[in-house]
Amino acid sequence: MKKLTREFYARDTVTVAKELLGKYLVKKSHDRLQIAKIVEVEAYLGIKDLAAHSSKGLTPRTKTMFGPPGHVYVYLIYGMYYCMNVVTEPEGNPTAVLIRALEPIEDITLKTQGPGLLCKALDINKNYNGHDLLSDNLYIIDPPEKEKFTLVKRPRIGVDYAKHWAKRLLRFYIKGNVYVSKK
Repeated sequence: MKKLTREFYARDTVTVAKELLGKYLVKKSHDRLQIAKIVEVEAYLGIKDLAAHSSKGLTPRTKTMFGPPGHVYVYLIYGMYYCMNVVTEPEGNPTAVLIRALEPIEDITLKTQGPGLLCKALDINKNYNGHDLLSDNLYIIDPPEKEKFTLVKRPRIGVDYAKHWAKRLLRFYIKGNVYVSKK
């Protein structure tokens, strides 16, 4: 199982989003190893994308999105749920992929069907904002065997305020996977 490289993340956001499906998110802490398969994601395309946090420009909150690819952008929604994104494309281009749902593989007992739930299950919080995915304690790897699946494209969830961007097919998931948050 090979850790994804910086070059993997430094590519077109939609391409990265689609190719993250089926990859494994790995979290190591103390003597615990948690592994989950990425089964649902959403792409956020930077300043032009009215649903992206970075559409408001560079702020203390969005600073991580403007940084180098392969880092984690974590934010709090509704004052109670953390959401994890993977920063993509070259530095200065504030794009990211939201991890929406995971299929538990190892040592995960809580629900993972939704961005807030998966962060709770893996204890991912604001402390991980800016975390480098090339590290040894939180990273993404290729699965032991490549799985064949059908990719589904749908509009993103909860971005009705984003005008025409709300209808763009920027949510991707593995067809038939029971861990997808919403069909």
